[in-house]
Amino acid sequence: MNLTNYHSHCSFCDGRAPLEDFIKEAIRQNFTSYGISSHAPLPFPTHWTMEQEDLPAYLEECFRLREQYKEQIELYVGLEIDYLNNDSNPSIARFTELPLDYRIGSVHLLYDKKDEIVDIDCSTNKYAQIVNDHFDGDIKYIVNLYYERLLRMIELGGFDIVGHADKMHYNASVYHPGLLDEAWYNSLMLHYFRTIASKGYMVEINTKAFLEKGVFFPNERYFTLLKELDIPVLVNSDAHFPEKINSGRPEALLALKKAGFTHVMELHRGKWEKTSLI
Repeated sequence: MNLTNYHSHCSFCDGRAPLEDFIKEAIRQNFTSYGISSHAPLPFPTHWTMEQEDLPAYLEECFRLREQYKEQIELYVGLEIDYLNNDSNPSIARFTELPLDYRIGSVHLLYDKKDEIVDIDCSTNKYAQIVNDHFDGDIKYIVNLYYERLLRMIELGGFDIVGHADKMHYNASVYHPGLLDEAWYNSLMLHYFRTIASKGYMVEINTKAFLEKGVFFPNERYFTLLKELDIPVLVNSDAHFPEKINSGRPEALLALKKAGFTHVMELHRGKWEKTSLI
């Protein structure tokens, strides 16, 4: 099994254990390489992102532990950086100048019709409330806005991996059953993945919700398209608990094989490499 993971959180953000606990668990499970990617600071405090003043301590702890465990595992240092707007996104100097091994670009927040920030990475019930209260029940509007923000992030750059590429699809399709089969949505997704391919980004197969909801991000229906577009992929668990660092990985690797993939991307000796699927 390809035992790697590069999307992981710890107590520096909304992870539920210290960083070292994740590393020890990765070693116990015989991972070959492991990356930590705490949520980068936003211009305002949240319950799930790191504070700006904690960033130096985060980097120091990552580098300390990388040295401490270098004989047992390859540890890599990253951040999951949100696209919020043109002034706060992975491409700004505050993030590109950091000594990181890689960066994940994600969208969790949107501006509503009153220009207020809302968090759309939430439960299905909360999501429905947000659509109704902040977007007048217009599911097409909020979905288009979400992918518009992702496309802007892709245009600006500053990251390596597209994080949970279509995460909104689960909540949106619960709110509006049949969404994924509608022609306008399929056209939107085709344009989105074609744009990712044209820029050469990697796409993670995010397994965080698989055991609970039976879904990957991106949705498994797009795995064949990713293969056709020659988009490099990697499997990440987006773990917030040490015991979940491998959650959903075997199932994701099998699904990739069924879609025709023969390789995944892994970090080894400081470089991204195409590694055969085992």
